[in-house]
Amino acid sequence: MPQEKPVILLSRQLPEMFTAALGQLGEVRVAGAHPQDAVLAGARVYLAAGVDPVPADLIQRFPASLGLIANIGTGLDNIDLEAAAARGIAVSNTPVVTEDTADLTMALLLATCRKLSSCERALRAGDWAGGAARLGTRVHGKTLGIVGLGAIGQAVARRAAAFDMTVLYHGPHRKPEVEAALHVDYRSTLRELLGEADIVSLNCPLTEASYRLLNAATLAQMKKGAILINTGRGPLIDEDALVAALEHDAALLAGETLVPDAQRAAPFVERVERALDEAGRVLVHGIETIAARHRRRHRRQHDLVATPHAVRPQGEVVHD
Repeated sequence: MPQEKPVILLSRQLPEMFTAALGQLGEVRVAGAHPQDAVLAGARVYLAAGVDPVPADLIQRFPASLGLIANIGTGLDNIDLEAAAARGIAVSNTPVVTEDTADLTMALLLATCRKLSSCERALRAGDWAGGAARLGTRVHGKTLGIVGLGAIGQAVARRAAAFDMTVLYHGPHRKPEVEAALHVDYRSTLRELLGEADIVSLNCPLTEASYRLLNAATLAQMKKGAILINTGRGPLIDEDALVAALEHDAALLAGETLVPDAQRAAPFVERVERALDEAGRVLVHGIETIAARHRRRHRRQHDLVATPHAVRPQGEVVHD
């Protein structure tokens, strides 16, 4: 008698090539945020997209057969780990997005410094000379400050070397071997790094210590005209302080921020857009949950770009 295939639950519909690969391993069901009991029945694995919360009330509804919550992403802050532990359910992440995240960091950095999106919009609107009024910032030779020199931070530093950038980093532990290999310099305090960096890249994990690491006080420590890139978690930055900085600060800010859900993300985007209307500044903001429904609006001097924090599934993700 053939063995019954295990049931794999998805928090949302995933790309076809991904679900096709999973379909070779078991029966794939899309559970969604509020699954019916019939959908959950007999499930062995719950596969969560990194932007989908897996709260305690959902975990408590999982059948006894479910033994693994697998997160598509490096972080685990979207999952109630205590609730999973109480049910004896293992939790795993997908730590194979290092190079992809570093690529995205540099893409956002270049797009923001050179005002690519606003210039492209002017071009599509028939304003071929519009780029002359949108002078960008040279990337070559600038000072990059990396907050969190883990695998992703190091990958960003390697890319920055190609632009002959001076690279500084800050973190809880100094890494002399990495310093020597990548020619980067350590700054023992965040204030030091923010005061020196032309461009700041957040590549640290979200912890109690890093929650709202950039707030009103620390944003004020950045150089005037500095650029901020966040390819970590959204709560690394105090959203209210960011909007206030756009409204009142002369700094040029750029961010790629993951917001936990669309309900929280949409009002934030509206507030940023209003701030940009008033200040005429540039913000590049990537929000995975609302990228598909971001409303593109005409802008003269500034730009808001929603970019998905996602890449084509790699072989090691599918087969391991």
